[in-house]
Amino acid sequence: MNESRKEDDGSGLVILITGVSKGLGRALALELGKHGHTIIGCSRNHNALHSLQLQLSSISTNNQQRHLLLNLDVTSNSGVEGLLQAVLQTNLVPDILVNNAAIVNEKSKFWEIPPHEFDSVIDTNIKGTTNVLRHFIPLMIAREKKIIVNMSSLWGRIGAPMFSAYSASKWAIEGLTKSIAQELPNGMAIIALHPGIVNTDMLLSCFGDLAANHQNPPEWAVKASRMILNFTSADNGASLSVDSNEVQAG
Repeated sequence: MNESRKEDDGSGLVILITGVSKGLGRALALELGKHGHTIIGCSRNHNALHSLQLQLSSISTNNQQRHLLLNLDVTSNSGVEGLLQAVLQTNLVPDILVNNAAIVNEKSKFWEIPPHEFDSVIDTNIKGTTNVLRHFIPLMIAREKKIIVNMSSLWGRIGAPMFSAYSASKWAIEGLTKSIAQELPNGMAIIALHPGIVNTDMLLSCFGDLAANHQNPPEWAVKASRMILNFTSADNGASLSVDSNEVQAG
């Protein structure tokens, strides 16, 4: 990551994070908001969004700072189009886009995963991401905004038994990222980012009580936010990891 971005230069960036109401998305939003950046976020959980709005307001560095959080499902193309319109109306065009919204299948052999569950993982993790990219890439190009981060997983690079739906979806994110990277204009970057192992509800569903042995989202967000803020066009098409020394899980 060259040509380092200054994360605390006082100017403040506008950062769009999907799946912002819990886990990694929420922790990232709070960490970035604490440093004066404006958050655009979306989630299907209305109550969690409301509590996040209150938290962001309480840590805002000035009274003029505004955050835009909307209750919507990224699997709905029309819903994401509504987010785009809200962004245009408030003139909060994101400098950085973080596609974070994702779900995981219940631990099960591939042939035992119910079709509706497999479809739900694909719809959220792949189609949800593409809906956001479809609407926001043209806007970011037009406004000369630069950085797109697609949350990936180590399991999207090496696969994992019992989590084939999730692994397949993240494998698709890796390929989608590398393909779009070759289509973006000079000066932009799209990156597939493996977050490392973090103690979230998703990890709990995969690892059970062992999830508690790993870092918590706020701790992770300090490192992840610094990394994301320092991405530049030199990182276009890269598959990177927040914790490169962690090699066991997605």
